Amino acid sequence: MNAKDTLNKTASAGMLALTGVSLAHLLNDAMQSAIPAVFPIFQQSMQLSFAQIGWIAFALNITASVLQPLVGYYTDKRPTPLLLPAGMVFSLLGMIGFAYSANWWMLIASALLLGIGSSVLHPESSRVAHIASAKGRGLAQSIFQVGGNTGQALAPLIVAWLVVPQGQRGLLLFSFAAVLGIVLQGVVSGWYRRHLGAQASKKRSALPADPKPLKKGYVSFVIGLLIVLLFSKFVYMAGMTGYYAFYYMDRYGLSLEKAQLCLFVLQAAGMLGTLFGGPLADRFGRKRIIWFSILGTAPFSLLLPYATPFWAAVLCFMIGAILMSGFTVIIVYAQELLPGKVGTVAGLFFGLAFGLGGLGSVVLGSLIDKTSVSFVIQLCAFLPLLGAAALLLPKDVSAVRQTPEAETVSGRLPAESR
Repeated sequence: MNAKDTLNKTASAGMLALTGVSLAHLLNDAMQSAIPAVFPIFQQSMQLSFAQIGWIAFALNITASVLQPLVGYYTDKRPTPLLLPAGMVFSLLGMIGFAYSANWWMLIASALLLGIGSSVLHPESSRVAHIASAKGRGLAQSIFQVGGNTGQALAPLIVAWLVVPQGQRGLLLFSFAAVLGIVLQGVVSGWYRRHLGAQASKKRSALPADPKPLKKGYVSFVIGLLIVLLFSKFVYMAGMTGYYAFYYMDRYGLSLEKAQLCLFVLQAAGMLGTLFGGPLADRFGRKRIIWFSILGTAPFSLLLPYATPFWAAVLCFMIGAILMSGFTVIIVYAQELLPGKVGTVAGLFFGLAFGLGGLGSVVLGSLIDKTSVSFVIQLCAFLPLLGAAALLLPKDVSAVRQTPEAETVSGRLPAESR
């Protein structure tokens, strides 16, 4: 076999691995998104307050928020393929727990198990996407993330058509998704292990590193801006996925199934936005896509609380497509800012996404108990305006490293970076 055939075979194997982690991401996020979708069922069967519902979301998300950066930091130093299927085992236990929970505390425990599963999956799966990419990091992260968005989009439909008719026990359907995820991640972990072995035999690190990083002050400033953007994005999404169904049913007098269809439109559009966001950022620049993905959502989010059911669906489509186009771009932007820390960055930003969403669910739920669902949904509509902070971002890090000024920031750059 000549060098060209070997290269093609390696690229094909990498694409299969990328597809595998994307499918696993689909299954994982479908399970996670199913839980907010069944909040009305939990509320009715257990007489829960909106604050208690918020705490379930908080438990689900804060676990991932705390653990993901730690997992990413550990696996940057010691990549661990076995974590891929192990994460799905925790998710399986969590979904079984939700199906059989008899009280609020059991729901909290199940949420913690599902959160652990997600926190283990994201950093290592994101690393697989990073090392398997052959045509651009933005595209690879989009393929990985679009799996998650697809799962988020499908969850409300599955809940509306399959879970709601059966009640809480219907969540057992998602245990089959967890089993399939274990199998998929087991196969990917085998490729991952072989890749690491091949890299070790060549006496190279499995991950590229820049020995001359940018100055800490510069990095801290940019990371701070990115966190503001994550806050606006994921607190808004927490309000939509956790409470918009209540608002929709109350305002229009329609059923939970109809409300879930509107959320499906939001999530399905997010899938499309994610799919195109990475490649567009590869072509037009990361900063442009980042600021557009959040600030560009504002006109539609501000109109949504006052729209008719038809126009609500249209606006949800626009919001989902624009808002979710930038998350993978933010991750790649940060990974380029901190080269050699792929797992740490993925864990940090996925963790922040979950943590901010969970915290937002608690705060918004408590605020609903004191005011109303309508007030909170109208308040959330202003969150995308924080996207204006993206205008303060420096030019793309890849461009910064190519300018003469960059040498005053990060020192002399390697020849291949200039």
